Amino acid sequence: QVQLVESGGGLVQAGGSLRLSCAASGSFFSINAMGWYRQAPGKQRELVARIISGGLTEYADSVKGRFTISRDNAKNTVYLQMNSLKPEDTAVYYCTLGALGNFYWGQGTQVTVSS
Repeated sequence: QVQLVESGGGLVQAGGSLRLSCAASGSFFSINAMGWYRQAPGKQRELVARIISGGLTEYADSVKGRFTISRDNAKNTVYLQMNSLKPEDTAVYYCTLGALGNFYWGQGTQVTVSS
């Protein structure tokens, strides 16, 4: 069993910032990657950012320069610092973990950006 517990979502005005956290616990070995996806109403779920073992990062074009993903390996926690938020960033954000061929999802946290 793997549990991903997200926190940090909420309501913010355009131009503001939020920091999402996701703590992983349970039985897993050798994390390959942790990341964040999001899904806005009526849209498909999309990759926002991920960080791969070794520290390599990948971002969606829409968030490059505004969002930063980081990871605390000792705590099995991944963070997403979101700056200069826009109304189009409004979505449910899901934490993900990939380990040894398995892929896990968190329950999601709502981020709402008002104009």
